[in-house]
Amino acid sequence: MRNQRVAHRYRLSVGLVLGLFGAFGSFWLVELMNRAGEEMQAGLKLNEPDYIVENFSFVRMTKTGQPSYIISGDKLTHRPIDDSSDIVKPVVRSLSGENPPMDIRAQFARVDQDNTRVTLTKDVRIDRAASKDSREMHLATQALTVYPEEDRMETDQPVRLQFGDATATGTGMQANNATRQVHLAGRGTLVYPPRGQQTK
Repeated sequence: MRNQRVAHRYRLSVGLVLGLFGAFGSFWLVELMNRAGEEMQAGLKLNEPDYIVENFSFVRMTKTGQPSYIISGDKLTHRPIDDSSDIVKPVVRSLSGENPPMDIRAQFARVDQDNTRVTLTKDVRIDRAASKDSREMHLATQALTVYPEEDRMETDQPVRLQFGDATATGTGMQANNATRQVHLAGRGTLVYPPRGQQTK
């Protein structure tokens, strides 16, 4: 009889322990699911824009207090999760001191890396006026990454480039506006008018 009571108490104790483990396990699972849900919601909220500006203009200054470049556009959406900005119909004007200003236009742009990189996409065009040391320049491509503070740009997309009366095409390009060096990659063409027909 005593052995039966001990066995009964043992089974009861084991049942209680298992029940407690089951309850704590269920509680832990619910807490884990709640935390995951909260973190997901927090991530979604962080990815939401914290401000939207229409018809804006932004001036980036150099360390000496001089304007380096101006970015304007129809609409700017800023996302705090990575401190990036998406721009609709951006216009970037590079102001590089002695060199003539250069205007860059596109349908879309993303500004990131602490405002030091601008990635332009769709119908990208660059226009630079002529100066006493260089001819006018026009460039057309579908994607272009610009580093305004370094005054350089690059793309791996097809490019059509015009210097004065000369026209060149290629797939991929690296250009430095400060040194006026342009490197076209891939297979392309170069059309250069006869010397007597060149624009002075």
